[in-house]
Amino acid sequence: MLNPVNKGGEDIAGMMREIGTRARAAARPLSTASTEAKDQALQAMAQALTDRAPAILEANARDMEQGRQSGLSAAIMDRLLLDEERIRSMAEGVRAIAVLKDPVGDVLDAWERPNGLRIERVRTPLGVIGVIYESRPNVTADAGALCLKAGNPVILRGGSDSVHSSAAIHAALVEGLRSAGLPEDAIQRVPVTDRAAVGEMLKGLDGNLDVIVPRGGRSLVERVQADARVPVFAHLEGLCHLYIDRSASREMAIGIAVNAKMRRTGICGAAETLLVDRAAADTHLVPVLAALAAAGCEIRATDEVRALFPDAGEASEEDWATEYLDAVISVKLVDGVAGAIDHIETWSSHHTEGIVAEDAAAVERFFNEIDSAILLHNASTQFADGGEFGMGAEIGIATGKMHARGPVGVEQLTSFKYRVRGAGQTRP
Repeated sequence: MLNPVNKGGEDIAGMMREIGTRARAAARPLSTASTEAKDQALQAMAQALTDRAPAILEANARDMEQGRQSGLSAAIMDRLLLDEERIRSMAEGVRAIAVLKDPVGDVLDAWERPNGLRIERVRTPLGVIGVIYESRPNVTADAGALCLKAGNPVILRGGSDSVHSSAAIHAALVEGLRSAGLPEDAIQRVPVTDRAAVGEMLKGLDGNLDVIVPRGGRSLVERVQADARVPVFAHLEGLCHLYIDRSASREMAIGIAVNAKMRRTGICGAAETLLVDRAAADTHLVPVLAALAAAGCEIRATDEVRALFPDAGEASEEDWATEYLDAVISVKLVDGVAGAIDHIETWSSHHTEGIVAEDAAAVERFFNEIDSAILLHNASTQFADGGEFGMGAEIGIATGKMHARGPVGVEQLTSFKYRVRGAGQTRP
């Protein structure tokens, strides 16, 4: 394995072409691999992650120290951190993928034409997938396992801040592939941190890359979407909203608001803006904001809100467009569900929005009129996660409208083909 150090541009171009060629060569045997072989590999990967936990933690400690020296933000450091519980969760996520139904070969629909032709639409792997990500080393395991289950080779390019952690995790995945007799090139990791490697992936690796999934900050995703010559599954940011309706249970609203913002502030499903029904200002607003403040959240609000909760700071227009990824939330009073919808459709990144309400009509209007990938009723926005959806894990949240939207799990990592069976028919 190459050391995770930068190389000259020409060397990187050649190395990336070789990685792409090897991934394409692995595509056919992987697409026809049995469910048993894939599941055996996944179970072995999960066990290897557990067995290699000390080595993974040691590698992560190197990344954490490097991050401290580089002055990474608290949010990024939280994403970067691995501990025994997170490694255990990573392994459980891989096991959860192993027990999912194999999507490859699933017959989505079947029908017969008047001329006797029998037609089936059948799931197939997408092809070679490139995943470009920052900070979160667990993406190495999630993406590798999901792509394998769906029969896709994957090329993983993690960020420089998580390079040692990702290498240690990748070694466990390769061990699982080897134990099941599957091609080790099915899950490859770009072993250099030079951004030229990303540029080569965006070019498509001489036609060997079929889809790119970026996971990271806005600058990374914007670059990928602007420069990629292959299809992209992505979201720019998770500018998520939580709306508290006049019909909401006050205690439920408090619990959901605190969890949606403060459980983990650095994830894309964290609530960034709180909208409260003006009709509930006297009953719900102050208790909810007091609970958020007590949990350590900085509150930025309109003058109307600050008149009722003087401890809040002043919100500017920029706040409504900001994904904080930190213990900060912007707050505004709105005229019922209609006002909430207007604000969300103006400022949302179309990732995840939540409503706390008992009024069924308000909930239905919220669900029908907001065009975001994930909508929740009486639940924290932090459930915007493939694992919580029963997908085992996710490769990311897609906010586009073509092919995949919402959590990208094993089914979203497949395409389909048509199988047509005849008995000598010819077309007149």
